[in-house]
Amino acid sequence: MTDSLKKTASMLMALFLSIGVGFGRQERMADNPVTLLRVGQDQKKALKINEAIYQAIGFGNTFMVTTSEGNVIIDTSMPFNAARHRQLLQAENSGPIKYIILTHSHGDHVGGISTWKQAGTQIIAQKQHVDFQNYQARLAGFYARRNAAQFSLPVPEPRGWAGNYGARIEPAILFDDKYEFELGGVKFEIFHTPGETPDHLTVWLPKYRAAFVGDNFYTSFPNIYTLRGTPPRWALDYVSSLNKVLSLKPEIVLPSHGMPIQGGAEVTRQLTRYRDAIQYVHDETVKGMNAGKDVFALMREIKLPRELEVGESYGKLSWSIRGIYEGYVGWFDLDPASMYETPASASYPEIVKLAGGVEPIREARVGAA
Repeated sequence: MTDSLKKTASMLMALFLSIGVGFGRQERMADNPVTLLRVGQDQKKALKINEAIYQAIGFGNTFMVTTSEGNVIIDTSMPFNAARHRQLLQAENSGPIKYIILTHSHGDHVGGISTWKQAGTQIIAQKQHVDFQNYQARLAGFYARRNAAQFSLPVPEPRGWAGNYGARIEPAILFDDKYEFELGGVKFEIFHTPGETPDHLTVWLPKYRAAFVGDNFYTSFPNIYTLRGTPPRWALDYVSSLNKVLSLKPEIVLPSHGMPIQGGAEVTRQLTRYRDAIQYVHDETVKGMNAGKDVFALMREIKLPRELEVGESYGKLSWSIRGIYEGYVGWFDLDPASMYETPASASYPEIVKLAGGVEPIREARVGAA
């Protein structure tokens, strides 16, 4: 088999395997993506983090910060989680929802907005939220099919062209680098921290030394490239954003998938290891590129040192290496066959004929086994 055919087979297998890839959690994750979507369904009471912060668990978590003048919701999870999350959280405090803060514009964070939004509720997002929502709307039909494969959902009917500005934009407050407000004696500082998405933000509560970090931290290597398709997620953005969070010296870190990390020493340990793992993979990839190695060699060769092994239940190391490589230099791999509109698979019937037909190939495979 030629290198070109090996590459094609490898990519097809990777795409097939992606159907079973789920999100990293601190608890043991189920292999079935349908089960993943049901995470937290048996939660009977909101998780109390401290006297003001509560968490409803789901495929995407929802957080509520209570104050004497009303409450703030951070992320709204998926549409099918939102009503349950609202019931759990408002059982703890039924005060008015003054703000909804969106850590980023993925569907498992913005899907419950309509359930939570009240008259007078202000929605806060980083200003690139608008562009990212438009991007997702523009490719709605494409992503609907990919998401159906990844999460074992029904394949939807094809959608028409969404146009360049097809998204419904919710936020009332959009900011660039930093936004602050105070409510009921609690100061909220919101920072732009790109990583999982270009519009990603972190919410910092100095009073409680609590940082809500969205999807910039998992108990797994991040999905620097996701097989459902995405613009490049820059590894160095993750590193910079994690450094910003570490500089705050938080005592509590609340990711939007999984459980909180509590205690300054443990927060520092986990976030530092996570940052260093990303930095290591980035640097080794760049070193290999500059040494003239091809992407497939780097995918095979680069491994995390034992002390930086953070798991691969969400992002796979080899796919992230390729994401970093192609994020820097694009798709052309110096193989002339890649330059033309005819896919490698179009040559397969001719290759079979040249090999003497199906039967000799079958016999060779049986013999090799």
